[in-house]
Amino acid sequence: MPHMPRPPSIDRGVTSFLWAIGLGAYIYFGSLAVGVSSGSAFIFAALAAFAIFIFVRVCGEPTPPLRHAPRRRPQPRTSRD
Repeated sequence: MPHMPRPPSIDRGVTSFLWAIGLGAYIYFGSLAVGVSSGSAFIFAALAAFAIFIFVRVCGEPTPPLRHAPRRRPQPRTSRD
């Protein structure tokens, strides 16, 4: 049975940046939709995107636990006569 390859590893900085850009754009266009001026919406969205980037970078996905080799069970001792 062939082994399926694992998906590629993506750095935390890349995922943090993507979250920040996506949510920053959501905040920007949402602010425009409710009538905030373009300049104010951009500044607010940029500050929010920076805060989101830092938050996801620091508190995002935890590092996977270290995998240790399985321990062998001790062999039962037998008396030799």
